[in-house]
Order: sequence, then structure tokens, then C-alpha cells
Amino acid sequence: MIRVNQIKIPIDVDNADWYSDSAKTCEVLLRKVARTLRLDEKQIESLEIVKHSIDARKKPELYDIYAVDVRVKGQSEENLVKRCKDRNVSVVKNEAYDFFKKTGISAPTVNSDKKICIIGAGPAGLFCGYELAKAGLKPLVLERGADVDKRCEIVDEFWTSSNLDVKTNVQFGEGGAGTFSDGKLNTMVKDKEGRGAEALDIFVRYGAPERIKYESKPHIGTDILKDVVKNIRQSIIAAGGEVYFESQVTDLVLDSNGVLKGLKVSEKTFECDAAVLAIGHSARDTFSMLYQRKVEMQQKPFAVGFRVEHPQSLINRSQYGLPDSKALPAAPYKLTSTTESGRGVYSFCMCPGGYVVNASSEEGMLAVNGMSYSGRDGENANSAIIITVDPKDFGSDHVLAGVEFQRGLEKKAFELAGGKIPVERYGDFKSAVNGQNREQDFEDGDSVFCTPQMKGAFEYAKVHEILPEELNKAFVEGMENFGRIIRGYNDNGALVSGVESRTSSPVRINRDESGQSLSVKGLFPCGEGAGYAGGIMSAAMDGIRTAELVAKELFGQKNA
Repeated sequence: MIRVNQIKIPIDVDNADWYSDSAKTCEVLLRKVARTLRLDEKQIESLEIVKHSIDARKKPELYDIYAVDVRVKGQSEENLVKRCKDRNVSVVKNEAYDFFKKTGISAPTVNSDKKICIIGAGPAGLFCGYELAKAGLKPLVLERGADVDKRCEIVDEFWTSSNLDVKTNVQFGEGGAGTFSDGKLNTMVKDKEGRGAEALDIFVRYGAPERIKYESKPHIGTDILKDVVKNIRQSIIAAGGEVYFESQVTDLVLDSNGVLKGLKVSEKTFECDAAVLAIGHSARDTFSMLYQRKVEMQQKPFAVGFRVEHPQSLINRSQYGLPDSKALPAAPYKLTSTTESGRGVYSFCMCPGGYVVNASSEEGMLAVNGMSYSGRDGENANSAIIITVDPKDFGSDHVLAGVEFQRGLEKKAFELAGGKIPVERYGDFKSAVNGQNREQDFEDGDSVFCTPQMKGAFEYAKVHEILPEELNKAFVEGMENFGRIIRGYNDNGALVSGVESRTSSPVRINRDESGQSLSVKGLFPCGEGAGYAGGIMSAAMDGIRTAELVAKELFGQKNA
């Protein structure tokens, strides 16, 4: 296979069908590739887009940048590349992910009576279950919340009525917390083993658009993601696995040597030879149960902050040089800063054309998140702007002190607006943090003005009272720095809401090289809740990796 990188095509910003006409795009790419390789177009047997990004360095003059893989007829690929003398052309070997090759087991071996349970049906649990089921291992998945269809009804009802279901909500239920997000599928995790490519293939196989396999910042949106999640679950069942909803694991069954023998779900016990602990970062009651069972855990740094909203047109103008375009997608951004005190402040889970959502999961506490639909066509852009915190901020060396730190912030956020999402203009927030009073009509007096775009009731309140003073000052310092990068970002009229407290797990459940808990043999901590992932893709990849480790442990050569 020959890979051709850095193929540049000027974007027709007024053409609404620019990205929908894939056949025309491939025609243009074919001509450019043939010219680069000094071939007739008919000599190119196949062409596949493997990467796409937008180059806005000369905005508003914008370009699509593509990388493609091609096969040619009747010629040595190595000789063709040498003759081409172009540093953007190379020979590549694309090897499909193979579960059996990764694990060293064979299909007949896995037909056994050994039982594998998976705790949690988020990305880690679902992708782990998928690989095990396809290998013939018939996993049993236990999810505390409802299936995705029922879950969507419950969440919509909560956003309308504020009646929280603590078992099924934005955090808990089929698909995990990522189901009510932007469906972002990019990750900073290196993909040397091909697990990321395998995860994207699975997403596409079960309903995601093909483009996620090559976009530089792929996303599918909540509306598509919920169908993909359901389809993956149905494939697990079709392959012999089982999935139980509204089935929270309340305890571990251990033998006298501390080896896992089963899982308690209310009064019922599910016997198992291995259990994958794929709980989410909000499974606080499960963390407490694991602590009581003396499962080895440690405190972990994370980040807290607020959701910030701006008009999407402001972000588009900054990123593209245009406030609006028929051809271009809603522009994303990524911002990082370090305060004078050494705190990291950065954007997280940025949602172009999205909504701020009430993501609470415990009574009397309030947390927010952001989400977008696949069209990303909402009026506002929102992102979490978060500040790093570590154990010294938690006020205790107890392993679950981070959980209590989160709860304290969420309790304040709930009380500020009586359970509604508290919102404040950035000008008021900054003035309060700086010890000043500000009274101004934002709509008339500021260049940036937007109305909250939210799922769930909201109310204007003193958001600056949620975080400790040091973190508030770090937030303002970060916002002011970001205003130098994106003009208008730190405008007084921008919206601040909170609290964003569920950025990642506050604990790490320690595991060894075999993937098992250091203190409970047979228990495999996995994914975001266990402290080994940070988003849909990294959780899915860790789920696939854990499936490999479980298969090796139960069916590897030593057990043959």
C-alpha cells in the first residue's frame, strides 16, 4: 500500500455540499495522487482516505488536507516510491486487528464453561464485552442503569422536571457518561497495537459514519452514539453474551484467599472466574464498597472548573476567519495555560454548537457536562475550563478524599440555584473574584452576548462562590490568557456555569501487568472509573486491552 500525505485542496466555503459529495472529492484526490505518483489514473486500483484535517493557517483562505492509501496495478510499490522522490509518499503496511493473534489463543480453545462478568456498560465495558463475545467467550454484562432507550426517556424527564433518578441518569446507564456528550472519538493515547483503529471500525460497523475513521477530530454526537451503543449490545447478545440492566453490583464474593468467586447484585449472586471492573468515574458507592473490601486504590489528581459558553460565530471567526460558512463545520478549539502559581488551566470536552447539561447523579448535588448532536448546529459553543487539583487540595489522605472534595463542590452548586444549573456572566464572576462590584447591562454594553443553551433548568446565581478562592483566581487568570488567543473569549458577556467536577476518576484502582487488581485475583480494573482512561476512545481501547488480558489469563498457554 502506498500512502500519500499532505494533499491540499482549497475549500469552497460557500458550497453547502462541499463535504457531502464524497465521489467528487475522490475524483479530485485521484487526479492529484496520479500526478504525484506520475501515473495514469487508470493505473490506480483503489484509493482510501485515511486522514483529513482543515488547514486554517492562512484564514480566511482555507484548505482541506488529506492523506490517502492507494493500490496500483502491476508495479512494485517500493520502486514507484523511490522514483517519485517525494517525502510525502511512502510504503505502509496496514494490518487489521486480530484478537486471536493478540492473545495467542485459538477459537476452539475458548469454548469452555469459564464465566466472565463485566461490571458496567460504558465504552470500556461494551468494547471489552464485544471482543470477548466475538471470540466465543460469552460474557455477562451487568449495568446499574437502564438500557439506552429507557435511559433517554428518564434523562429527558429529569431535564424537564428536575426529578433525579439516582440509578439511571447522565452518568449511569447503557453507554456510560459518554452517551450524553459530544461523542468525541479523538484521543491522545498512542495506537501502536491497533486497538484505536479497531474501536473506530466497530463504531462504523454499528452505525457511525465512515468519516470518523479519517477525521483528525472525529465525533458522532449523542443522537448517533445512542444507536451505536444499542447495536453493539445486540451484537454481544447475538454472539452468546448476556446483558442485564438495572443490575448494580453491590459486593464482591471472595474466597478465603481473597480470590474473586462471584458478584452480588442485590440478593442474587453471579458466579464468575473473572470480572472486569468497568465502572465509570461517578460510581462513588462502588468505590466505597471496594474500599470496604480492601481493594487496593490510591488518590488520583483530576481537574474541576466550569462550563463556558460563547456564540459559535465568535469561535468560527477566530478559527476560520469567518463567522459563518455553508461548507465548514462548527469550529472547535483547544486552549491550555499555566498560572503563575503553577496550576494548569485548560479546555476540556469542547462542544461546538452544543449544550450545557445537568449531569447530576446524587441527590442534593449538581454537576454539569457538555454535549452536542451530530449536526453541531446549536447557537453556542461550550467547553469546560478546568483547573488541575491533586491530593494536597483534598484536605485528607483518605483514599476517597477526592470523592468528598467533588461532593463538597457539587453541594454548593446545587444550593446556589435550588437544584437548577447556576449561571453567571464572566464579567460578574471576574469582578467578584477581584473584589469589585459590577453593575452593567451586558446585552447593551458588551461585544459578546449569548443566552444559555442548556438541557435542564438554569438560574442566574453567584457561580464564583462554588470553588475555593485559589481555584477561582486560577480560572480568571486562564480566561484572561485565553482572551489573547481567541478574541472575545474573556469578554464580560460570556457565560460561566458549574460545577464541572466529573472530568476524570478521583481514584486509581491499582492493577498489575496481567491487568488484575493487586489485592483481588480475578478482578480486572478497566477504563475511566478505574483511572486508566479519559474519554470514549481511550476507555474503549482499554476495554479491548482488558479483554485480551482476561482471555490470556483464562485461556492462555499456561491454562491449556
